[in-house]
Amino acid sequence: MTHRIAIAPSGFKESLSAARVAEAIAVGVRRVIPDADLDLIPLVDGGEGTAEALALAGGGRLVPCTATGPVGDPVPSHFALLGGGGTTPGPLTAVVEMAAVAGLALVPPGLRHPGATTTYGVGELIRAALDAGARRILIGCGDSGTSDGGAGALQALGARLTDRHGRELRRGGGALHELEHIDPSGLDRRLAGAELLVACNPYNVLCGKRGVARVFGPQKGATPAEVELLSAGLERWAAVLTRDLLPAVAPEPEPGPEPGPGPALATGVPLDLRTAPGTGASGGLGAGLAAVGARLLPRCDVLLDGLDLDARLARADFVITAEGALDHQTVRGKIPAEVARRAQASGVPVLVLAGTIGPGAQDVRAVGVDAYSAILPAPMTLVEAIGRSGELLADATERALRIMALGSRLGERAGRYAPSA
Repeated sequence: MTHRIAIAPSGFKESLSAARVAEAIAVGVRRVIPDADLDLIPLVDGGEGTAEALALAGGGRLVPCTATGPVGDPVPSHFALLGGGGTTPGPLTAVVEMAAVAGLALVPPGLRHPGATTTYGVGELIRAALDAGARRILIGCGDSGTSDGGAGALQALGARLTDRHGRELRRGGGALHELEHIDPSGLDRRLAGAELLVACNPYNVLCGKRGVARVFGPQKGATPAEVELLSAGLERWAAVLTRDLLPAVAPEPEPGPEPGPGPALATGVPLDLRTAPGTGASGGLGAGLAAVGARLLPRCDVLLDGLDLDARLARADFVITAEGALDHQTVRGKIPAEVARRAQASGVPVLVLAGTIGPGAQDVRAVGVDAYSAILPAPMTLVEAIGRSGELLADATERALRIMALGSRLGERAGRYAPSA
């Protein structure tokens, strides 16, 4: 009997792409089940590798370019172009991966101060995509090294941000508490004719107790005092965006019944930039882009459904997924939780492999994960773990499958000697 195994992991940040994670897991499977029928489904969540993955899946191409990186220096970057004629009809679509220009991996360890990093390069990539003729732009949010609410992106798109003295605001989330006014008159006029779609984690919100600065600021290098400064700045950002930009970009509501749920900007209903789902994506980039007309959409719906994921998982006897860290955040929109939820609907068992296991990891059982395991066999430095991640994944997969095989044999043996009815 041939075992059908779906391998559907996310990437490991600053280490392996989703495709390389899937390949490493496949190596481990082959050591135990050489004749397994493997379906490799590397998945992206809007972070590192998103543009390349969608270009490969959709017959598109990567466009290399140079843009302003998160610490202000030029960095080599890219965006993807899909469709626009030939065998892929429809409007020309661009995929802008914010991690490719403002990701944490582009912030040197000694410069990880989210009050100073900027999304300016994201705005530059959007403009480059418009220059290339794209009229539909998908912005992938994930793996960010910023917490500026998307202020830098709006500056690159032509908005003018000033303090109470009329001076141009310096870049970075640490300056947002000084914001007094946003002048949208210089915004790129092509934005009005373009469709902006932001693929984001809907659990991430801009402000409040679960605001993005408090949840993710420490991971990006913020001290407790800096977290509070960033939080205050994002509160100010939301207030000024709402006052100065939303009236300028939201269409007048059409006569008729009260609008139901859906993208608020599409109906003329004021969007709550503080707490609306996805406004906290990528350090608040979601809120900044929503203020200029972007629609914030659940990233799994946008990025995974085109892969026929549900059907592929349903055909498998067993699913292996993976991510860098398994913890309380996993169930809040991370790839392993989404894979498990979809596999559970078809009754397919799921194993998660993780670089690290943190508090709250056990919560994944509620969304359909049957077992999970860390890939580290012994204590080691982060540098060593990153350098050996492919090897560690293959070895961890082999260990897990051999334990499963042992359990299967024990079950068979117990059944053999069970008393008959």
